[in-house]
Amino acid sequence: MKSFLVIGMGRFGINLARKLTELGNEVMIVDHDSEKIDELAPEFTDSYIGDCTHEGVVRALGVENFDICFVSMGENFQASLMTTSILKSLGAKMVVSKANQPIQADLLKKIGADAVVYPEKEMAEKLAVQYSADNVFDYINLTGEYSIYETSILSSWAGKTIIELDIRNKYNINIIAVKPKNGVLMPLPGANYRFNETDHIVLIGKKEDVIKLK
Repeated sequence: MKSFLVIGMGRFGINLARKLTELGNEVMIVDHDSEKIDELAPEFTDSYIGDCTHEGVVRALGVENFDICFVSMGENFQASLMTTSILKSLGAKMVVSKANQPIQADLLKKIGADAVVYPEKEMAEKLAVQYSADNVFDYINLTGEYSIYETSILSSWAGKTIIELDIRNKYNINIIAVKPKNGVLMPLPGANYRFNETDHIVLIGKKEDVIKLK
């Protein structure tokens, strides 16, 4: 279990805080809007009403005691910058800030953010890749070149084994799991695994190779 501070209760901040709580972590939420905090407070370990662009407010939170502090005020970039800077100056162990544009990410990193996330950009890229190829059900970007995909098998693979199909050499992809119709994931299938026509595979590969495959 870890302890998290989530500052800014917009849609991203609320969903992040809820998921962190669902995973068994201690989560403190903060926002300057008292109505939001009053509504959300029963769901979380702790809550605080305050404007985190003021050092005194942030100091009162004891930020050095949290494993990770999230700054999710993407709609007010000036406030995000100020809050990120104050968190680092007061000894926050790790600060993850939300950005909407690359220039915002650059500025946040320059003033101390340990990591920057782009929820809207990442979702847009995921949807673009998912719908550019037939039957791609999920997608996780790893690097500029490589990603992880969940996809259905080619119909011609049914009844054949991984080694018979010579998948790695023929398609330039690596299968890291098989997901049969029952939905139970089978990690690292052996070379002699024989495909069923309803199987999904989880693979790692270059985007252009996966698009070509599908």
